[in-house]
Amino acid sequence: MYTINHNTETNILEVKNTENTVFGKIHLNEGASLQELTLGGNAIIQDLAPLTYDSTFASSILFPFANRIKDGKYSFNNEDFQLEKNQEEEQNALHGFVYNKTFKVIAKEASADNAKITVEYNENIRNDGFPYTYTIVVTYIFTNDGLDLSVSVRNTDAKPFPFTLGWHPYFISDNLAKSSLNFDCDQQLIIGDRNITTGSETVNSMIHLDIEKKQLDDCWGLNSDKVAFNTPKYQLNFQSSGTKNYLQAYTPPRLNTIAIEPTTGVSNSFNNKIGLQTLDPNEKYSIVWKINIINN
Repeated sequence: MYTINHNTETNILEVKNTENTVFGKIHLNEGASLQELTLGGNAIIQDLAPLTYDSTFASSILFPFANRIKDGKYSFNNEDFQLEKNQEEEQNALHGFVYNKTFKVIAKEASADNAKITVEYNENIRNDGFPYTYTIVVTYIFTNDGLDLSVSVRNTDAKPFPFTLGWHPYFISDNLAKSSLNFDCDQQLIIGDRNITTGSETVNSMIHLDIEKKQLDDCWGLNSDKVAFNTPKYQLNFQSSGTKNYLQAYTPPRLNTIAIEPTTGVSNSFNNKIGLQTLDPNEKYSIVWKINIINN
């Protein structure tokens, strides 16, 4: 049996099952981010201390753009816009606007087989850099060996707006040097100064990436929605309902930790248009990211 507990003082949701093989912790005041996750008895997402949330964006939902916008500047429909440059060292806009917003619970259901939580954020204030309103709904479904994360965005404004969408989870391996990533890609993005995409090169191949001692901050365009993260203890399989998928991998300054980020676009997408989409008034865009764990 699953249970869902909402601590109203901290505004944190905790999910667990009676077998203690599943545990999840959702921080509603930090963009409804999933700060801890255990599946099949394996802790795969943990608190990243001493790293802080505002420096890692751990498990945050990235909207209306994933990754960076160079100098925070872009043009859309013949208008120029200036986003807040919230990454001081690079002078870029980073990871959108909802990572630090407070979501409210609109539905939750616990049963013998799973726990389902739906949360929502409504943006009613138009800022200068992104003068549009929208509603974002996030649903988590926990099962013994998997997690479904559904994100739906509705344009509640009178004008269309540009967007990409992403998720920024960090996963734990007992030994990252003996872990690997497997995926099928058609391009690798070329990342220049200040981590800005400057182009791409065709690769068209199945990639088996042994992480070993690599310092990753790389992005690929995928042929398939499937990505596998293999560790000595478990294999984690990703799937996406998106029609065009990108994968960002990043190794932070923390032992045995890696960010594996599914996105619909790349850095500076508002300018280079790679993965960029437009959402018309009252239209909705939805995507589901699934992860499934297999014990090794």
